Amino acid sequence: MGLDDRKLAVLRAIVEDYVATQEPVGSKALVERHQLGVSPATVRNDMAVLEEEGYIRQPHTSAGRVPTDRGYRLFVDRLSRVKPLSPAERRAIERFLVGAVDLDDVVHRTVRLLAQLTRQVAVVQYPSLARSSVRHLELVPISTTRLMLVMIADTGRVEQRLVELPAPVPAEDVTDLRRLANEKLVGSRLSDTPPLVQALVEESAPHLRGAMTTLSTVLLETLVERHEERLALAGTANLTRGGLLDFQGSLRPILEALEEEVVLLKLIGEAEPSTTRVLIGDENEIDNLRAASVVSTGYGPGTTIVGGLGVLGPTRMDYPGTIATVRAVARYVGELLAQN
Repeated sequence: MGLDDRKLAVLRAIVEDYVATQEPVGSKALVERHQLGVSPATVRNDMAVLEEEGYIRQPHTSAGRVPTDRGYRLFVDRLSRVKPLSPAERRAIERFLVGAVDLDDVVHRTVRLLAQLTRQVAVVQYPSLARSSVRHLELVPISTTRLMLVMIADTGRVEQRLVELPAPVPAEDVTDLRRLANEKLVGSRLSDTPPLVQALVEESAPHLRGAMTTLSTVLLETLVERHEERLALAGTANLTRGGLLDFQGSLRPILEALEEEVVLLKLIGEAEPSTTRVLIGDENEIDNLRAASVVSTGYGPGTTIVGGLGVLGPTRMDYPGTIATVRAVARYVGELLAQN
């Protein structure tokens, strides 16, 4: 059965109080702390219905109730408003991120900031090369038969490869190779480059073809091969602060899960544009994270999503505040990437 507005208000009050106090919530405290406009007896009846429906439960034999995963899910789904960030929090985000000097710095500042603001474990995925475009290709002569290929993506990712040429190549030919490669590939999505690289070889002047054939092999490795996705993690010390120990008795399973990059990518790397994903408790596919909740979103310049970011913490987290912070940080990082 659906819950009426009054029972939803009681559930919301229980969630908010439990998050704030970490103590099971009783009907007397609810009536005292929240303007519910009804008697303690009515609140007790509503709590009985909420418990019967599986939204709250009674831990041990205390008089109070705590939300279940199902209760948190309903609370999040019915969030009428996401807690707005204060002007001070917005300024702090802006100041912290604006000083970044390169992509590495952006990612590391972002993950530290998220961990500090939410007091949870923060995870940021580096911009994925699979979703990037070529901004510039540089060829740096190291010797007459050796070049350094530097590929700069529109997200700021930089990849370097050595090119061993079959024969000595004069400096003016290196200039031509660089110009041709940039004309053909700049602005293209990395995933769309294989036919363009093939065309480079076919369209090269005869005296450049040998060098271009070798260069094209390295270009394909750089642009198309499956790259290891990189992640940054911060705030694991926050795990010791309440919530997760109670259920597991040990932090080890959670720490082990956090060491698996594949697990983390699954949690935050599948975010859709402009949506915030909230996984609560048992909704996590990963067994070791069934006592945790994850709030994540995608980020990138404009409407393009190049990576995911998010936080992991106990199911007893401040969802309105955490959702607002994750969204705001993602938006600022996207704006930074758009300016580069």
